[in-house]
Amino acid sequence: QVLLVESGGGLVQARGSLTLSCAASEPTFSNYNMGWFRQAPGREREFVSLIAETGISRYYADSVKGRFTISRNNAKNTVYLQMNRLKPEDTAVYYCATTRAWSPRPLDYVDWGQGTQVTVSS
Repeated sequence: QVLLVESGGGLVQARGSLTLSCAASEPTFSNYNMGWFRQAPGREREFVSLIAETGISRYYADSVKGRFTISRNNAKNTVYLQMNRLKPEDTAVYYCATTRAWSPRPLDYVDWGQGTQVTVSS
């Protein structure tokens, strides 16, 4: 089991930026594709982005494409989510998770962090 800890959330005004980090406990982190999801109150968990174990391939939900950038540093066992031009509808708890699949489905992910709150004010 890989323990994941997200950080970097907070309160930001619309059109602002935040960078989320997700630190993994295991060096085997580099063997996993890593995803970011978010969940707003009363809504289902939503796929945001996915990055391959090598960092070469990346995949984004249409709602964040062009505004968010996923990256990873395997030497630091960390994956990042750079979020620009934030909108109030981006408000949610953001989670990182491990997977060996190339999939936006939460069921395909194994280990999950505890989440970090992102609130975007209008």
